[in-house]
Amino acid sequence: MHSSDSAALDLPLPLRSFAATRRILLVVLAASILFPVVFLLGYGYYDYQRRMNESDDVADRVSRVADEQAVKVLDLNREISTRIVEMLADSDDVQIRANQKAIHDRLSVIGESFAQVAAITIFGVNGEMLASNRYFPVPAVSIANRDDFISARAIRPDPYFSLPLVGRVQQTDVFTTSVGRSLNDGRFAGVVSIALKRDYFTGFYRDLSNGEPGMSVGLFRRDGGILVREPPSRAGITHAHDTEFTSAMRNNELFGRVRIRSSIDGLERVVAFRRVGDYPLYVTSGIPTGAIFAQWRQHYTLIAVITAIPCIAVWLLVLFSLRQLRAQQAAWERWQAEVAMRLSAEASSRQLRRMGALGNLVANVAHDFNNLLMVVAANMELARRKNFNGLEREVLAVERATAGAEALARRLLSVARKQPLKQAPIDLSVWLSAATGLIETAAGEKVQVRVQVSSDMWQVRADATELEFAIINIAVNARDAMPQGGRFVIRCQNVRVTADNVLPDGEYALLAFTDSGEGMPETTARRAFEPLFTTKLSGSGTGLGLAQVLAACEQAGGTARLASVPGRGTTVRLYLPRYHGPAAAPVTAAVDAAGIDTPDIPGAADSTGRTAPAGRHPGSILLVEDNEEVAAGVAAVLATFGCDVRHELTADKAFDLLNEGSRFDLVLSDIQMPGRLNGIDLAEKVRGTWPTQRIVLMTGYADEFERARHTGVTILAKPFNIDELRELVLR
Repeated sequence: MHSSDSAALDLPLPLRSFAATRRILLVVLAASILFPVVFLLGYGYYDYQRRMNESDDVADRVSRVADEQAVKVLDLNREISTRIVEMLADSDDVQIRANQKAIHDRLSVIGESFAQVAAITIFGVNGEMLASNRYFPVPAVSIANRDDFISARAIRPDPYFSLPLVGRVQQTDVFTTSVGRSLNDGRFAGVVSIALKRDYFTGFYRDLSNGEPGMSVGLFRRDGGILVREPPSRAGITHAHDTEFTSAMRNNELFGRVRIRSSIDGLERVVAFRRVGDYPLYVTSGIPTGAIFAQWRQHYTLIAVITAIPCIAVWLLVLFSLRQLRAQQAAWERWQAEVAMRLSAEASSRQLRRMGALGNLVANVAHDFNNLLMVVAANMELARRKNFNGLEREVLAVERATAGAEALARRLLSVARKQPLKQAPIDLSVWLSAATGLIETAAGEKVQVRVQVSSDMWQVRADATELEFAIINIAVNARDAMPQGGRFVIRCQNVRVTADNVLPDGEYALLAFTDSGEGMPETTARRAFEPLFTTKLSGSGTGLGLAQVLAACEQAGGTARLASVPGRGTTVRLYLPRYHGPAAAPVTAAVDAAGIDTPDIPGAADSTGRTAPAGRHPGSILLVEDNEEVAAGVAAVLATFGCDVRHELTADKAFDLLNEGSRFDLVLSDIQMPGRLNGIDLAEKVRGTWPTQRIVLMTGYADEFERARHTGVTILAKPFNIDELRELVLR
């Protein structure tokens, strides 16, 4: 026996406390019951109180609007009455009858000017109709015994508001406002009565309630008389009786809120009321507590069901674990004496990879960095979807740091020419206009930005995100070159290049970025596009700014050039080949401010335009990823979409699983994996064996991105955000 084997067998067998594990599982079971119950009770109470408070606010807002409308109408009504009284001056009944035609014409003009006015009528000392905008000559009608005539004579010159009525004079559903006239010697001279259409108010109140079930809006007299109410009160009910609301009106309160059971329709409501200006009228707005409770109950039931589902799963899992624990304990006790552990002394040696270029080193570091960031980003998204549970500030801080790290990784890949590209046609005249706001933000408040774009600009084909990065990098660099402020001018024009040592002859779109900053000496300008070269203090820049700009242009088939004069400023020119294909779809700038850095030449930015497309449920997903932490994060996010996820570490195992007859709605596979097959091999075999099987590949390398295109499958470029994943799997 080898010495290593002897050492392995001499090691003591590991100890395991099944009793302690059982106690932990029981505590977990109790906590999984107690915490959800306490949460549901607390949430239910809070949600109900919140909804009641919101209903109070809604009722109060509606009553304010109704009050403003009533004040406007009644003030206008008062002005009309005043004008008519002034028009009649000291005229008595005989004079008014003699001048009936002229008065009728004047009243007709006034009445037709206002939609709420149904009729304007002048009654004499004995209640006889003397003139009206509705009739000429007036019929023999007397209202001497009617309540509005008697009350208007008694309280003149204050207006009196009648209950709703339908009579021979108005010929419509109205309530009247009556003002008593007095002669110069103080004797009673009659009444000016204006009939207001109730439909004018009910239509407005109906719009205010906006179809809310059971919501009521009304206009009441101070004695509880119902002038207008929506919905209408039952036949025969003309007054509201014996409620806190009627008591508040009798006490002449200006406004308030009460919770009462209506004497009109018997429903309990939260009622807000307000006095209408200086009139003896009140407007009300009421929301039924039954409707509030029904909405709360429906929402609370949904929350309870959603909470119960994972709780039941936890309970079943704990019970299953307890059962398994008993079986494991029996097996442990039965086989403990026979079990021995061997430690392998063999150490696997890893073949060192020679780094032929700085770009390859940067690319490998960024790829691994992206995997770590995907783990963090996925778990941050899960924390967001779980409402942070009191850690919102800390989680958001990590999320912002993650966005900055993703931007750094993207810049590293871009500089190394390993960044997966998503090239598409771009209409620069539209795209630059949309990106102006981002450029101004990157340049800062002290810098004046001007964008000059020719109206007939040619289209180019490039990665929109990389181009955004490049422009933001240049803008940030210009800002740093002008600490006291200055001008930053962007000119975009079409050019034809011939006899150039770098660019092939042809047509190009030229983007020139000129700042009025400090400029740079010739020695610095020669190294400006060199990766990791920086003239800033340590920690102030990464030295990847203009290196990324050059890489973005060259990957699009063009180049970048720089000219600078110390003390006069710097101009960076981007040459992008003209695109002759179909017209470009609208492309908008979506650079995340978290990605803006302050490197030596320019900084960088991150693009995280988030969308949440609606789509069908994909069902089951086979996730093939050799990095277990990345797989765990992606699987957890997929689970939040409702997906059933099966994870395999290698493409070999995934293909064997499919060969055994397992089928999935989607296979989501990384490209670079250990084993006989990589992701591209898996895609080719799946497409050849099962043509209907949907498969999507993930990669963070540009060369893999290009090779994977030939398989004809969809490719998801790393790093991707959660919404990109959601859009893909729910497509």
